[in-house]
Amino acid sequence: MVNRLVTFLNNISLKSKLRGLYIICVICPLVLTDGVIISGIISSRKTEQQNEMQNVAAAVENGLTSQIDRVEYLMQNIYLNQYLYNYLNKTYESPADYYTNYSAFMNSTFFLGNPIGVDRTQIIMYADNPTIVNGGRFRRLETAEGEKWYQDYLECGKRTMLSFYYDDRYPLYQPERKILLVTELDYFSESGVKKILRVEMNYSNLVKYLNSMNFSYPVYICQRGKVLLSNAEANNTIQDFYMFSRASEIAYTKRFTLYDQDYQIYVLRKPDEFLNSLQRMFPFMLILILLNVALPWIVMNLIERSITVRIKQLDNAFRTVEGDRIEPIECVYNKDEIGRLMTNYNRMVDRMNDLIQTVYKDKLHEQNISIAKQKAELLALHSQINPHFLFNALESIRMHSVLKEEEETADMIQNLAVMERQYVDWGNDSIEIKQELEFAEAYLRLQKYRFGNRLSYELDIEEDCENFLIPKLTIVTFVENACVHGIESKSTPGWLFVRVYQTQKSVCIEVEDTGGGIEENKVRELNSDMQNACIGSIQKKKSVGIQNACLRIKMATDNTASFSIESEAGIGTLMQIQIPIEKMVRKKTEE
Repeated sequence: MVNRLVTFLNNISLKSKLRGLYIICVICPLVLTDGVIISGIISSRKTEQQNEMQNVAAAVENGLTSQIDRVEYLMQNIYLNQYLYNYLNKTYESPADYYTNYSAFMNSTFFLGNPIGVDRTQIIMYADNPTIVNGGRFRRLETAEGEKWYQDYLECGKRTMLSFYYDDRYPLYQPERKILLVTELDYFSESGVKKILRVEMNYSNLVKYLNSMNFSYPVYICQRGKVLLSNAEANNTIQDFYMFSRASEIAYTKRFTLYDQDYQIYVLRKPDEFLNSLQRMFPFMLILILLNVALPWIVMNLIERSITVRIKQLDNAFRTVEGDRIEPIECVYNKDEIGRLMTNYNRMVDRMNDLIQTVYKDKLHEQNISIAKQKAELLALHSQINPHFLFNALESIRMHSVLKEEEETADMIQNLAVMERQYVDWGNDSIEIKQELEFAEAYLRLQKYRFGNRLSYELDIEEDCENFLIPKLTIVTFVENACVHGIESKSTPGWLFVRVYQTQKSVCIEVEDTGGGIEENKVRELNSDMQNACIGSIQKKKSVGIQNACLRIKMATDNTASFSIESEAGIGTLMQIQIPIEKMVRKKTEE
């Protein structure tokens, strides 16, 4: 098993091994430990939020209970006041007698006039005494018998009733929400007539008290599905209580009982609770990532670059051994084991390149030039059938045309003869660029007879480039190709430009036409054929003119020339040859 594992690791790149080591020994433990920490933080935060919501609900319950207890304390004082019972039980002889006793009673009872600690609380007492005059804090019980609150009190069957209700009994007055505490005054056995105490708490004060607690959570106090109070929505006192509709957002529920009635406190999730938690945790998480992931990753990458990048340089360097020159490794300044290995490799490369140059490369270059020239001559012979006979025949035809004063035909035959002699004469494959352009102009003059006004041309050569030598019939070949595949394929007039100029580092030869253009896939194919021209590719194809010219230029310039074709359909084609100046040879001038 160990041997298999070692074999498996040996087949994996060093870069992958280092990254696998980092992931297994650093990332995985960090993910586990950080995951546990973050999970603990999230769990702690959830527990904290749950405790907060419990405290909120408890505070709301205590606050509501304390407000009602203050009113209940007042009611208890009234409930135990024997003077009040005597006042309500007494039979009065006339309204005047009642008002006299009313003034005396109110002046002697301090808590009825100004209840301590209960702001804007209305206290009304009802008695089944027909001699009482309705007004102030006292009413006859018959005035309450038609009221909804009194009917609810009778139906509840309890001595004391707490009620949240919407009072809309008087259409001419503005309806409003009310909170009532109703109880029967029956403390003394000789209580006499039936007496009811009705205390109306101020709803707005209770709303203000709830909002003053400044809870960060939305809170709803509900009974039987109706919202009695809330700090999250408007508590409009003139609108009826509405039904609670946010059950899906409830995060905590507390139930409590007041006066034998069940109430619910709903604490809702805050809308941005999760985002706030993430924002609070983000600095801590960022520090964890920087310390536990980013820092080791940077260190690992530095170590990786120190090892794998240089080993890859060595690997790429050894791959160049397959060519005819071994390239050295540049910028070796390191002193560790890999650096010393790279330095020794460069020493070996210098020695091997010297051996290749002296023993193998020079001799092979000479042989390739000789063989290529012989094969090019053989390929040219395929188109030659007794050329001297052909020249004599052409001269006879030209002279016959001159005798008949057919000057145009004679001129065409003369241009053709000049070109054919150039094709046949292979004694020397090099020719001056200016002479090559003369052959190109002879060819264009000949084509002018064919195309007429459809063909216009311009030949431009810098003076410094005229005496450079290039392989014979190279520019002419590209000019011919431009005429046949450019001008001929377009029915409208076109131009053909031949330019030879010198840049800082190279001699450029351009053949441009405004013909029909070449398709994109054909352009890619031509660029590939020109850059990779060789004897084998010429022998396999029928149309070899362009590749033959490219091959001979490459051989004459030690394979340093570059070729490119750019074309656009309907616009034209530009063919460019670039030859380094140091590879160009000038014709020696005779003294």
